[in-house]
Amino acid sequence: MIRSYTDHAANERTFLAWLRTGIAVIAFGFLIEKFDLFVDTMAAAVSAEGVRPQALEHMTTPFGWGAGHAFIVVGIIFILVATFRFVRTGWMLDDQKIHSPGIVADLSLSVTLALLLIVVSVLLFFHA
Repeated sequence: MIRSYTDHAANERTFLAWLRTGIAVIAFGFLIEKFDLFVDTMAAAVSAEGVRPQALEHMTTPFGWGAGHAFIVVGIIFILVATFRFVRTGWMLDDQKIHSPGIVADLSLSVTLALLLIVVSVLLFFHA
């Protein structure tokens, strides 16, 4: 029988939740980047037939590339931090000493993601 099985199971559930969050952030980054590529392709196809429409040209900016890559990088960082936390917490659960909980990684990643979302939202609001 595994000692502290419920604690290890909770650690694994938390790890999987972090992984899902990281994968979702990466997928959102791909979505932003691919939508910008789609709009750029549509604008090029329409401009081949005649005049390039202002609405499509207005929507294609380097912002989509930068924002998409920023979300992808933040998602990868989420996964790396989740892996580190999972292993570290597993070792601490098996250790007999009392450890203080660390919230620096959680707080810093949450603030980073919130700031990234705020910047993207503000840029989209003023860009539209």
